[in-house]
Amino acid sequence: MSGLKLFHTTNSGMTEVMPRLAGVEAEVQSLVEAHMETMLGVTFLASEYVIGCVDGGRIDSLGIDENGAPVIVEYKRDTDAGVINQGLYYMAWLTAHRSVFDGLVRDRLGVSAADQVLWSAPRLICIAGDFTRYDAHAVREHRRSIDLVRYRYFGNDLVGLETVASVTGKSGVRRRARRRMDVLPVPRSQVVAMKELAEAADEALLGLGDGVTRVQRKTYVAYQRLRNFACVIPSQQTKVLVYLKADPKAVDLVPGFTRDVTGLGHHGTGDLEVQLRDERDLERAQNLFQASYAAA
Repeated sequence: MSGLKLFHTTNSGMTEVMPRLAGVEAEVQSLVEAHMETMLGVTFLASEYVIGCVDGGRIDSLGIDENGAPVIVEYKRDTDAGVINQGLYYMAWLTAHRSVFDGLVRDRLGVSAADQVLWSAPRLICIAGDFTRYDAHAVREHRRSIDLVRYRYFGNDLVGLETVASVTGKSGVRRRARRRMDVLPVPRSQVVAMKELAEAADEALLGLGDGVTRVQRKTYVAYQRLRNFACVIPSQQTKVLVYLKADPKAVDLVPGFTRDVTGLGHHGTGDLEVQLRDERDLERAQNLFQASYAAA
């Protein structure tokens, strides 16, 4: 059970807001599906999706995340030891029927989105009233990307989501890019320096918390909890670009270091651009990294 306590401040003192579970599982599902992008960083595609196989079944929710990865979301009102295995069963079906999902994305989001589905890192998100220590251990034994998320209602208008365990499937582990050193119009020492700076940024972002996972895309590397909080463009020749979910309006922008890119096209997600040229830039970016992590 979560140890989180929530209090409401009143004129006469402080009152604890008692947590509660949903009345029925469908209540949680309806809430998340209606606000999936805000709550999980996932674009909703389908509800109660019937799979075509001998044993049959219905996937509670289907979606696609900010990086183009297919997402299955399964819900349980309380603790249910079967939710992980049920989700993995559906994921096995989905990865064996990729064209079905691609067609669903094409119908809902268009051809361009369907062409960029990231099949190397499909995700399973299990949302339940609680999980056991055995559940948290079990997800670490699978070669899949799995998030266990505990929910709670507080009062009449507050909902809490808490990540209990988060594991990145081995297929989503970052691969080192092959570099054509002979065609780069910058000195080799500069190339090495940017490579080392990108690796240092990677270490800093992964070190923000146990629940951080890394997803490799063709043009960027995403760092996420449930949602992306940072995207790194490591292939720049004179700087490393990091896009954060921190609010640019809440940051004192420094020319040549931070930039508001709201509404501007770029690889990855996030409205605050941070430009890293050396270790000093990385050091002063730490607070921005932490703010973005906290907002995800």
